[in-house]
Amino acid sequence: MKTEQEIKTNTILHSAPLPSKKLKYLFTFLLVLLLIFLSGQKIGFSFYELLIGLPNMGDLLVQMFPPNWAYFVRITEPILDTIRIAILGTTFGAILSIPLALLAAKNIFQSNWITYPARFILNLIRTIPDLLLASIFVAIFGIGAVPGILALAGFSFGIIAKLFYEAIESIDRGPLEAMTAVGANKIKWIALGVIPQVIPQFTSFFLYMFEVNIRAASVLGLVGAGGIGLYYEQTLGFFEYDKTASIIIYTLAVVLIIDIISNKLREKIL
Repeated sequence: MKTEQEIKTNTILHSAPLPSKKLKYLFTFLLVLLLIFLSGQKIGFSFYELLIGLPNMGDLLVQMFPPNWAYFVRITEPILDTIRIAILGTTFGAILSIPLALLAAKNIFQSNWITYPARFILNLIRTIPDLLLASIFVAIFGIGAVPGILALAGFSFGIIAKLFYEAIESIDRGPLEAMTAVGANKIKWIALGVIPQVIPQFTSFFLYMFEVNIRAASVLGLVGAGGIGLYYEQTLGFFEYDKTASIIIYTLAVVLIIDIISNKLREKIL
């Protein structure tokens, strides 16, 4: 029989990482540090310049406070426009994502000739930043809310479709096999066997994307895509930093409220 001390000693010896593992961890850590250092060097990052710029950041913060509370009345309607743009953009993007997500899911369509092109389209769309999309649509449709809605729709479409097809691929295949056995066609197979299993996840993705788009819509106005972003550009351009602080505080309050509501809804759904 082993004594308690021997058992403890064996446990420590077996749980302790081997020298080769230690070397592996050390090498990985040094490699990551080297990559960070080389990346910073290539783009001209300097801690010295950062330290020199800190006082200027402090001066900017001093100029931003106290905020211009009277400016809240002026920016209420643009804030509401930002929320409306986010709602419409997220909704259109979510609706468009459903068919492409189904095409990209390998357990729905087993043919690589279908799933690979669908995934390529999704990767292509996600490659284009929302600000670039907004700039393109502003050039096409002019300044206003329409470019912002279309930019957020494209942005939401790429992300929701990606998350959605991954959720589809993880569903229980039992109901699908049972429907196949009784001769259900592909449309009934999807409508009755797939969609009911992924509705909670899809709703969660929609709410998450809406939260993201509220923040994104606040910035799209910088390129003329409507919403509160235009006022960011105006106040910063005229050095009215107290008004900029008012916009930031107002936007933060809206985002926090939406985040709380969204989290409560997701908890009930999931």
